Amino acid sequence: MLLENIGTSVLVSKNQLPELHQLMTEAAEILNLEAPDLYVRQSPVPNAYTLAISGKKPFVVVHTSLVELLTRKELQAVLAHELGHLKCDHGVWLTFANILTLGAYTIPGIGGMIAQSLEEQLFRWLRAAELTCDRAALLVSQDPKVVISVLMKLAGGCPSLADQLNVDAFLEQARSYDKASSSPVGWYIRNAQTRQLSHPLLVLRAREIDAWSRSQDYASLLKRAMKMNTVHTF
Repeated sequence: MLLENIGTSVLVSKNQLPELHQLMTEAAEILNLEAPDLYVRQSPVPNAYTLAISGKKPFVVVHTSLVELLTRKELQAVLAHELGHLKCDHGVWLTFANILTLGAYTIPGIGGMIAQSLEEQLFRWLRAAELTCDRAALLVSQDPKVVISVLMKLAGGCPSLADQLNVDAFLEQARSYDKASSSPVGWYIRNAQTRQLSHPLLVLRAREIDAWSRSQDYASLLKRAMKMNTVHTF
Protein backbone atom coordinates (compact mmCIF):
# COMPACT_ATOMS: atom_id res chain seq x y z
CA MET A 1 0.00 0.00 0.00
CA LEU A 2 2.83 2.40 0.86
CA LEU A 3 4.70 1.64 -2.36
CA GLU A 4 1.46 2.01 -4.30
CA ASN A 5 0.92 5.49 -2.88
CA ILE A 6 4.48 6.55 -3.60
CA GLY A 7 4.14 5.25 -7.14
CA THR A 8 0.67 6.53 -8.01
CA SER A 9 -0.06 9.55 -5.77
CA VAL A 10 1.43 12.95 -4.99
CA LEU A 11 3.21 13.27 -1.64
CA VAL A 12 2.35 16.58 0.01
CA SER A 13 5.17 18.63 1.52
CA LYS A 14 6.28 22.22 2.08
CA ASN A 15 7.38 22.28 -1.54
CA GLN A 16 4.51 20.21 -2.97
CA LEU A 17 0.96 21.45 -2.46
CA PRO A 18 2.09 23.65 0.46
CA GLU A 19 -1.44 24.80 1.33
CA LEU A 20 -2.55 21.22 2.02
CA HIS A 21 0.66 20.67 3.97
CA GLN A 22 -0.17 23.63 6.18
CA LEU A 23 -3.72 22.40 6.78
CA MET A 24 -2.40 19.01 7.91
CA THR A 25 0.34 20.53 10.07
CA GLU A 26 -2.12 22.83 11.85
CA ALA A 27 -4.64 20.03 12.46
CA ALA A 28 -1.95 17.71 13.82
CA GLU A 29 -0.65 20.43 16.13
CA ILE A 30 -4.11 21.10 17.52
CA LEU A 31 -4.63 17.40 18.24
CA ASN A 32 -1.11 17.09 19.66
CA LEU A 33 0.04 14.57 17.05
CA GLU A 34 3.03 14.22 14.77
CA ALA A 35 1.73 14.95 11.29
CA PRO A 36 1.55 11.79 9.14
CA ASP A 37 2.50 11.76 5.48
CA LEU A 38 -0.27 13.08 3.25
CA TYR A 39 -0.90 11.89 -0.30
CA VAL A 40 -3.28 13.23 -2.93
CA ARG A 41 -4.60 10.58 -5.28
CA GLN A 42 -6.52 10.93 -8.53
CA SER A 43 -10.02 9.50 -8.12
CA PRO A 44 -13.58 10.51 -9.07
CA VAL A 45 -14.87 9.12 -5.74
CA PRO A 46 -14.68 11.70 -2.91
CA ASN A 47 -12.90 9.89 -0.10
CA ALA A 48 -10.08 10.03 2.42
CA TYR A 49 -8.53 7.27 4.47
CA THR A 50 -5.74 6.56 6.93
CA LEU A 51 -3.36 3.65 7.20
CA ALA A 52 -0.89 2.90 9.96
CA ILE A 53 1.55 0.06 9.34
CA SER A 54 3.55 -1.33 12.26
CA GLY A 55 7.01 0.20 12.30
CA LYS A 56 6.18 2.65 9.52
CA LYS A 57 5.07 6.27 9.57
CA PRO A 58 1.28 6.44 9.13
CA PHE A 59 -0.17 8.21 6.14
CA VAL A 60 -3.40 9.81 4.99
CA VAL A 61 -4.70 9.69 1.42
CA VAL A 62 -7.13 12.27 0.03
CA HIS A 63 -8.80 11.89 -3.35
CA THR A 64 -8.70 14.76 -5.83
CA SER A 65 -12.48 14.83 -6.15
CA LEU A 66 -12.77 15.49 -2.41
CA VAL A 67 -10.32 18.38 -2.67
CA GLU A 68 -12.44 19.87 -5.46
CA LEU A 69 -15.67 19.41 -3.50
CA LEU A 70 -14.67 21.01 -0.20
CA THR A 71 -13.56 24.41 1.03
CA ARG A 72 -10.19 24.65 2.75
CA LYS A 73 -11.79 24.70 6.21
CA GLU A 74 -13.85 21.63 5.32
CA LEU A 75 -10.82 19.85 3.95
CA GLN A 76 -8.96 20.50 7.19
CA ALA A 77 -11.90 19.01 9.07
CA VAL A 78 -11.54 15.86 6.95
CA LEU A 79 -7.82 15.71 7.74
CA ALA A 80 -8.63 16.13 11.43
CA HIS A 81 -11.15 13.27 11.18
CA GLU A 82 -8.43 11.03 9.77
CA LEU A 83 -6.02 12.15 12.47
CA GLY A 84 -8.66 11.13 14.99
CA HIS A 85 -8.23 7.53 13.87
CA LEU A 86 -4.51 7.79 14.60
CA LYS A 87 -5.03 9.58 17.90
CA CYS A 88 -7.32 6.79 19.11
CA ASP A 89 -5.24 3.92 17.67
CA HIS A 90 -8.30 2.64 15.84
CA GLY A 91 -6.16 0.60 13.46
CA VAL A 92 -4.69 -1.41 16.33
CA TRP A 93 -8.09 -2.21 17.81
CA LEU A 94 -9.56 -3.04 14.41
CA THR A 95 -6.77 -5.53 13.73
CA PHE A 96 -7.31 -7.16 17.12
CA ALA A 97 -11.07 -7.39 16.56
CA ASN A 98 -10.62 -8.95 13.12
CA ILE A 99 -8.22 -11.56 14.49
CA LEU A 100 -10.67 -12.36 17.29
CA THR A 101 -13.55 -12.74 14.84
CA LEU A 102 -11.58 -14.96 12.47
CA GLY A 103 -10.48 -17.08 15.41
CA ALA A 104 -14.10 -17.59 16.48
CA TYR A 105 -14.86 -19.23 13.13
CA THR A 106 -12.41 -22.02 14.00
CA ILE A 107 -14.37 -23.05 17.09
CA PRO A 108 -16.32 -26.24 16.30
CA GLY A 109 -20.11 -26.07 16.53
CA ILE A 110 -20.90 -22.66 17.94
CA GLY A 111 -17.99 -20.83 16.29
CA GLY A 112 -20.15 -19.42 13.50
CA MET A 113 -22.69 -17.98 15.93
CA ILE A 114 -19.95 -16.42 18.05
CA ALA A 115 -18.26 -14.96 14.98
CA GLN A 116 -21.53 -13.49 13.72
CA SER A 117 -22.15 -11.83 17.07
CA LEU A 118 -18.60 -10.48 17.11
CA GLU A 119 -19.02 -9.11 13.60
CA GLU A 120 -22.14 -7.21 14.64
CA GLN A 121 -20.29 -5.77 17.63
CA LEU A 122 -17.37 -4.87 15.37
CA PHE A 123 -19.61 -2.93 13.00
CA ARG A 124 -21.15 -1.14 15.98
CA TRP A 125 -17.67 -0.22 17.21
CA LEU A 126 -16.64 0.98 13.74
CA ARG A 127 -19.65 3.28 13.59
CA ALA A 128 -18.84 4.65 17.05
CA ALA A 129 -15.23 5.20 15.97
CA GLU A 130 -16.40 7.36 13.07
CA LEU A 131 -18.45 9.51 15.44
CA THR A 132 -15.37 9.90 17.64
CA CYS A 133 -13.35 11.10 14.66
CA ASP A 134 -16.08 13.55 13.71
CA ARG A 135 -15.52 15.03 17.15
CA ALA A 136 -11.81 15.34 16.38
CA ALA A 137 -12.83 17.26 13.25
CA LEU A 138 -14.93 19.60 15.37
CA LEU A 139 -12.11 20.16 17.85
CA VAL A 140 -9.95 21.37 14.99
CA SER A 141 -12.53 23.39 13.05
CA GLN A 142 -14.37 24.60 16.18
CA ASP A 143 -17.37 25.19 13.93
CA PRO A 144 -20.04 22.48 13.74
CA LYS A 145 -21.36 23.90 10.47
CA VAL A 146 -18.02 23.14 8.82
CA VAL A 147 -18.16 19.48 9.85
CA ILE A 148 -21.84 19.16 8.96
CA SER A 149 -21.19 20.76 5.58
CA VAL A 150 -18.59 18.08 4.85
CA LEU A 151 -21.10 15.35 5.68
CA MET A 152 -23.80 17.03 3.60
CA LYS A 153 -21.51 17.31 0.58
CA LEU A 154 -20.52 13.66 0.91
CA ALA A 155 -24.21 12.78 0.95
CA GLY A 156 -25.17 14.72 -2.17
CA GLY A 157 -22.81 17.48 -3.09
CA CYS A 158 -20.88 18.42 -6.20
CA PRO A 159 -18.79 21.50 -7.02
CA SER A 160 -21.53 23.09 -9.13
CA LEU A 161 -24.14 22.78 -6.35
CA ALA A 162 -21.95 23.41 -3.31
CA ASP A 163 -22.97 27.04 -2.81
CA GLN A 164 -26.67 26.08 -2.79
CA LEU A 165 -26.44 23.49 -0.02
CA ASN A 166 -27.99 24.42 3.34
CA VAL A 167 -26.69 23.02 6.62
CA ASP A 168 -29.86 23.83 8.58
CA ALA A 169 -32.00 22.05 5.99
CA PHE A 170 -29.73 19.00 6.24
CA LEU A 171 -30.17 18.95 10.02
CA GLU A 172 -33.92 19.16 9.54
CA GLN A 173 -33.61 16.18 7.21
CA ALA A 174 -31.85 14.31 10.02
CA ARG A 175 -34.72 15.08 12.38
CA SER A 176 -37.16 13.82 9.74
CA TYR A 177 -35.20 10.58 9.55
CA ASP A 178 -35.38 10.19 13.33
CA LYS A 179 -39.13 10.79 13.26
CA ALA A 180 -39.71 8.35 10.41
CA SER A 181 -37.73 5.62 12.18
CA SER A 182 -39.26 6.14 15.64
CA SER A 183 -42.11 3.64 15.15
CA PRO A 184 -41.52 -0.11 15.74
CA VAL A 185 -41.57 -0.78 12.00
CA GLY A 186 -39.33 2.20 11.33
CA TRP A 187 -36.89 1.06 14.00
CA TYR A 188 -36.73 -2.42 12.46
CA ILE A 189 -36.07 -1.01 8.98
CA ARG A 190 -33.46 1.37 10.35
CA ASN A 191 -31.69 -1.42 12.22
CA ALA A 192 -31.70 -3.65 9.14
CA GLN A 193 -30.37 -0.78 7.05
CA THR A 194 -27.49 0.13 9.35
CA ARG A 195 -26.38 -2.98 11.26
CA GLN A 196 -23.86 -4.04 8.58
CA LEU A 197 -22.54 -0.54 7.90
CA SER A 198 -19.02 0.46 8.94
CA HIS A 199 -20.03 4.15 8.93
CA PRO A 200 -23.17 5.72 10.42
CA LEU A 201 -25.58 7.30 7.97
CA LEU A 202 -24.41 10.79 7.06
CA VAL A 203 -27.57 12.51 8.32
CA LEU A 204 -27.13 10.79 11.68
CA ARG A 205 -23.49 11.85 11.87
CA ALA A 206 -24.62 15.42 11.21
CA ARG A 207 -27.21 15.20 13.97
CA GLU A 208 -24.69 13.72 16.42
CA ILE A 209 -21.99 16.34 15.82
CA ASP A 210 -24.57 19.12 16.10
CA ALA A 211 -25.73 17.72 19.44
CA TRP A 212 -22.17 17.29 20.74
CA SER A 213 -21.24 20.84 19.74
CA ARG A 214 -23.96 22.05 22.12
CA SER A 215 -22.92 19.77 24.98
CA GLN A 216 -21.18 20.67 28.21
CA ASP A 217 -18.63 17.95 27.47
CA TYR A 218 -17.48 19.77 24.33
CA ALA A 219 -17.39 23.16 26.06
CA SER A 220 -15.43 21.73 29.00
CA LEU A 221 -12.99 19.94 26.70
CA LEU A 222 -12.31 23.11 24.74
CA LYS A 223 -11.85 25.14 27.91
CA ARG A 224 -9.44 22.60 29.40
CA ALA A 225 -7.50 22.25 26.16
CA MET A 226 -7.14 26.02 25.81
CA LYS A 227 -5.52 26.15 29.24
CA MET A 228 -3.10 23.42 28.15
CA ASN A 229 -2.41 25.29 24.89
CA THR A 230 -3.32 22.16 22.91
CA VAL A 231 -6.35 23.51 21.06
CA HIS A 232 -6.06 26.94 19.50
CA THR A 233 -8.64 29.31 18.14
CA PHE A 234 -8.19 30.80 14.71
